[in-house]
Amino acid sequence: MTGRPGPTTRVRVRRLVGPIGDDRRDDLATEEPLEIRLTSLDGTRRTVAITMRTPGHDFELAAGFLHGEGLVAPDGIAAIGYCTDEDVPPEARYNTVTVRLRGPVPDLPALDRHFVTSSACGVCGSAGLDALHDRCRPLPRGSVTLTPEILYGLPDRLREAQGVFGKTGGLHAAGLFTAEGEPVAVREDVGRHNAVDKLIGWSALAGRLPLDRHVLMVSGRTSYEIMQKALAAGIPVVCAVSAPSSLAVDLAREFGMTLVGFLRGERCNVYSGHERIREGVE
Repeated sequence: MTGRPGPTTRVRVRRLVGPIGDDRRDDLATEEPLEIRLTSLDGTRRTVAITMRTPGHDFELAAGFLHGEGLVAPDGIAAIGYCTDEDVPPEARYNTVTVRLRGPVPDLPALDRHFVTSSACGVCGSAGLDALHDRCRPLPRGSVTLTPEILYGLPDRLREAQGVFGKTGGLHAAGLFTAEGEPVAVREDVGRHNAVDKLIGWSALAGRLPLDRHVLMVSGRTSYEIMQKALAAGIPVVCAVSAPSSLAVDLAREFGMTLVGFLRGERCNVYSGHERIREGVE
């Protein structure tokens, strides 16, 4: 692929309805690799991640990943662009992003092994809860509250904003909402973690961090990695239509976050931080 890949790819399929088949076109969610490189003023270059993602908002994805993993703060980024290094063939230019830093490339053990991620799982070998205390603090309890009525409306509002999902049926989404349930931004990707990175990267590049008065709504389940990214962005409330993992619950309770799972219709489970939900209020 020599051009810039788009979020959808059209293919020919054979569709069967009962015993009868016919040929037609179908739209798929595009899945392509994205390599994230860091370069410093002195010319040092290092690859820090290779992830499978849906093309689109690639610069936000890079910025969000770096912030969520504690590698580079938003003010440490001088510029982000598609890579023009000689070792990158033309067909891979739009699948390689270079982040130019204002300072040196971080000298972290994580960079020695590189992050290799996929669209399905988060960063392999993420730091544990103890390590998170070195760069994150528990979130204040009174920063935001919301009513059950607003909570129950979030899945539908997220789905309404999923344009590519409507074409393909094959994408996850992450949405940033106000405490009044108003959508601020929504991002889609084949991977839940990438969708969250894109959303947080958008916020970071726009100077909106911390997101201490916002709610994160994600499709699918909630993992430790998603909670880690939300914590790094200062998001106090995370909601999902499916279940959280045990480590996601541990992280939420450890850092004073509200974690809601199985948010469907007018039902949900609150695994942590129920005091931010005003029960009995319609």
